Amino acid sequence: MKYFETIKCEDYEIFNLHFHENRVAKTVGLNLNLQDYIYPPSNKLLRCKLIYDENEVINVEFFEYKKREIKSFKLLFDDGIDYSKKFLDRSCIDKLFLEKESADEIMIFKNGFLTDTSIANIAIFDGDNWLTPKKPLLEGTTRNRLLENKDIIESNIDLNMLKNAKKIALMNAMIDFDILEDYSFFE
Repeated sequence: MKYFETIKCEDYEIFNLHFHENRVAKTVGLNLNLQDYIYPPSNKLLRCKLIYDENEVINVEFFEYKKREIKSFKLLFDDGIDYSKKFLDRSCIDKLFLEKESADEIMIFKNGFLTDTSIANIAIFDGDNWLTPKKPLLEGTTRNRLLENKDIIESNIDLNMLKNAKKIALMNAMIDFDILEDYSFFE
């Protein structure tokens, strides 16, 4: 089984490495110093893809990063999906993404509750607090950092809560906490 980490690099700086190392340790039990493997080749905004298995780091690649514009979401309901670890094989998510129709992105519900998009954890603003799903498909590193800092709160988010949200935010290692105020979704 192979896994990967997506790590933000810019101006030769590597961001939030501690949270990536924690996820590697939780995923396969390896306590790696990822700094030993990551040497950004330029000062541009880069997406580092570090591939590993139960024994070692297998490969490290860098890609220039350009953020996708996301304004519309297709709501999908799949109680059988499992992406609890950052598997290199994302076929279960890729298959759902193909169902997005004219939307830019998908939002995945499992057992009646919001989980994630295909590329990011999600949070909704209910007017008082930023809430993030209690059971995401994947516990992202940015999500974990924001929970640790008490910037977001875990909650079971149903469809009604999503529809009544004042704002939503997507979060991952590359975009951090990206608040969307102009968005739409459909079932």
